[in-house]
Amino acid sequence: MLEIKALTCIKQDRCLFESLNFSLLSGQIMQIEGPNGAGKTSLLRIIAGFSQPDEGSVLFNKKNINEDYDGFAQSLLFIGHKTGVNQQLTAYENVMHWLTVHGYKSAQTEIYDLLGKLGLVGLEDVPVRTLSAGQQRRVALVRLWLNDAKLWILDEPFTALDKKGVAMLQAQFQLHLDNGGAILLTTHQDLTNSFSSLQTLVLEYRH
Repeated sequence: MLEIKALTCIKQDRCLFESLNFSLLSGQIMQIEGPNGAGKTSLLRIIAGFSQPDEGSVLFNKKNINEDYDGFAQSLLFIGHKTGVNQQLTAYENVMHWLTVHGYKSAQTEIYDLLGKLGLVGLEDVPVRTLSAGQQRRVALVRLWLNDAKLWILDEPFTALDKKGVAMLQAQFQLHLDNGGAILLTTHQDLTNSFSSLQTLVLEYRH
């Protein structure tokens, strides 16, 4: 599904990584590890097409993502380290806005049920700015239950989540993998589920 070929990234005269090669198949999950400043987020943003590498290319289904980025974007779900939610809207309004922008449809009851499942019962209709960091993260992660993207790129998805939230998220990961999806993620926490298809990529800090 995903092939990274000879990828090089230089930021402020420092080479974060060079000639990086790896691939990700349907049903596989890859965890990117490394200290702060090693280039984990930069790598994810390049793979998602938000920034360009200094050298190398990103292929999705054997085609360079720059050749048909709109097509690639339709198969991609990216959730960054920042939640990407509108602080003035409610949790429900945030989810509905995301669905509308991406052309998805969902019943009102399904949205409320999902928000409740993620521990937001009674908080669906209050401004997101009044929620805790963990609750705001859960609002953003509702997208994992509502999309049909094959490739998930997740930057620190467990941030501010408790053990129950982390376990629920990993169960959703497994369901996505079982359905032929693929996941690329960074996390400072160990994955507690035993993913049979787990790969690990370690980036080192380069001075």
